[in-house]
Amino acid sequence: MKKTCETKEKLLQVGFDLIWDSSYGSVSVDDICKRAGINKGSFYHFFPSKADLVVEAYQEYWKEKRPAMDRIFSPQVPPLERIQGMCRYIYAVQKEKAAQYGHVCGCPYASVGSEIATLDEKIRITSERLMNSSGKYIESAVADAIREGSVTAKDPVAASQTLGSLILGMLVESRVQNDLKILESLESTIMDFLGAKTVSTGII
Repeated sequence: MKKTCETKEKLLQVGFDLIWDSSYGSVSVDDICKRAGINKGSFYHFFPSKADLVVEAYQEYWKEKRPAMDRIFSPQVPPLERIQGMCRYIYAVQKEKAAQYGHVCGCPYASVGSEIATLDEKIRITSERLMNSSGKYIESAVADAIREGSVTAKDPVAASQTLGSLILGMLVESRVQNDLKILESLESTIMDFLGAKTVSTGII
């Protein structure tokens, strides 16, 4: 049983690498098996296809990410500090992944999801669902900020959708230019858009 679990974990790790580091189309099942050090029979024992591996890797990544999101967006934290914490978390993750893979990686859901959105519905749906899950955290924080009067934005749904697009756009630009400095202005860009009246300078 332990060996079986280890084999699946190896495959999922390669799935993580595929999501962060590579083009989906550039890596075959043979490549994945070679990287994981297993045979194709073992691959297909766990995953019917490469797309199924990526879908499960997406889900596992969200499980790892969610505790940090719950902490950052705790209702006990003032709403603008939640948004501030999210911006700093995004930058920290991108910095960590850039050090690990040698380049800016961008959004893991959008990178693969946009590449094959019209080719594989399972990946498209999973990308959309998990991106929406992140968006709900933002929407809640914006709604609370509106209620307390700390932003000039009026519609939490519209504002959070625009913020999601802003974040995604800056992540794509940072990946394309391979430049983390682009993300250094993420926090100020978002706060300006929201019309934030006051914001703590403390780091969460």
